[in-house]
Amino acid sequence: MRQARIHSVDAFDGTPRIVHISDVHGYLDEARSALLAVGESDRFDPVVTADDEGRLHWAGNDHVLVVNGDLVDRGPENEACLDLVWRLVEEAPPGRVRYHLGNHEQAILLPEQVRWPSAFSTDLDRDARRAFLDRIGDGDVTAAFEGYAYTYSHAGSNEPFDAATLNDELRAAASELRSALGTDDEPAVQDRVEAEYDRLFGLGESGARSPGAGCCWLDFRHLDSSAPPQVVGHSMQTEPVRDGNVVCGNIIRRNESRSRGEGVLVETPETLYGVVRGLNREVETVEI
Repeated sequence: MRQARIHSVDAFDGTPRIVHISDVHGYLDEARSALLAVGESDRFDPVVTADDEGRLHWAGNDHVLVVNGDLVDRGPENEACLDLVWRLVEEAPPGRVRYHLGNHEQAILLPEQVRWPSAFSTDLDRDARRAFLDRIGDGDVTAAFEGYAYTYSHAGSNEPFDAATLNDELRAAASELRSALGTDDEPAVQDRVEAEYDRLFGLGESGARSPGAGCCWLDFRHLDSSAPPQVVGHSMQTEPVRDGNVVCGNIIRRNESRSRGEGVLVETPETLYGVVRGLNREVETVEI
């Protein structure tokens, strides 16, 4: 099965655990710590292991890893974070590593619209942008995934959406952008793609993160507690936060210099857990 055709946990045999990490933002050490915490818990097998040089590799257990957007920008090791994900994609069985588009990956696709100064995403050269668009076409970068009780996307939606449809829309948008790359039509194509695929790329009613924003941009505070069950990142939290049906697991950057550390979410067929490094770097596992 091609990665692009795997949209749901139902595509796998058995009942794999779903490990969610989001908003790494170029902080490789924090990403390593959060991912390794899974295997240090008293409940779960490791999702990754470290070699003698400290590089992480797929551990070969029955997991699905969702890297739920915003892997890059802000931190010092953006390339290394991308290399980590590409390595895990290659080492894991097809579809077991899900790298989702976040608003900072959107900036790679639509730099004319985002216009962030001196950001890793918007400073990528044409060849690097083409390579990232190719990754979307190959299914290495998607937008959404259906878990057991929750749908995973970077920022979520108040309206029901189908993961397969959203992933197909992302691939179609990437194909249009790749065809226009480096041409005089590229700015106009970026404008058209942003408008056509606003369920993904829309900024909202009054600017980024506002009500009505797409699945790359909607702020957690605008997600209704009665929205369809979802796991999102995007909005910084000090610990995993539930509001009704929606859980936010962006617990990397905010905790990067705080006493409570980085962590992940783990969904089983029965329960959603938080696996977080607490005081003194010990690992805590709690039901969410």
